[in-house]
Amino acid sequence: MSTAPQIDRKHRQAEPPLTLVRGEGGAGVPAGAPAGPVAPEAEPPTYAGPFGLVRKLADRFVEDVDGAIERDPAANSRLEVALTSPGLHAIWAHRGIHELWKRPGGRLPARVLATVARSVTGVEIHPAARLGRRFFIDHGMGVVIGETAEVGDDVMLYHGVTLGGRSMQHVKRHPTVGNRVTIGAGARVLGPVLVGDDVQIGANSVVVKDVPNGSVATGVPAVVRFPKRDTANQWLDPAMYI
Repeated sequence: MSTAPQIDRKHRQAEPPLTLVRGEGGAGVPAGAPAGPVAPEAEPPTYAGPFGLVRKLADRFVEDVDGAIERDPAANSRLEVALTSPGLHAIWAHRGIHELWKRPGGRLPARVLATVARSVTGVEIHPAARLGRRFFIDHGMGVVIGETAEVGDDVMLYHGVTLGGRSMQHVKRHPTVGNRVTIGAGARVLGPVLVGDDVQIGANSVVVKDVPNGSVATGVPAVVRFPKRDTANQWLDPAMYI
């Protein structure tokens, strides 16, 4: 049975209406809407003040939990996921450790705390690694993310994944992973390769070259292919490889 994430999209908000660039409605006016002043867009939250970092981390925690529920069919509630997901615990620890790493004199304490987090969760994330929003590590055990790795938004890793390096130089030596990427159990992505958006990497594959957007990479070394997608089930073909 496939372990690819089955995302329930019924509860997602509807796409915003298209806007007219030219025509009677004028720029920025939804099609079919009456003419009139356009309401200003909601401003993103600001995190100024003494508790700004705490509020920012809290917002990220909620996003991470919702992202995990969306990708894990075994999840039943926010509370259950928050208490029992070692992958999320590792990510949450990293959120704070990464902020500490960026502060003067914070690198040694960050490394120590990262070691503690690895001992507790089984996931090793270097404090300097940059992780995107709604990132999820399923099961968690054995995942390694190197110092110069960068991970985009809405990415999912299974257990045993390595985002590792192939160089001993102090350069960018770890992968850059795009948005909406799924990497199967035991896969290795090595070196400063670029993994594009909407990529699926199969279990136990070894990736040492760039992977273009929307493709599936499987094998040792990984071979890139572009499978046909079933319009009724967008996960059908990629799920066969994960």
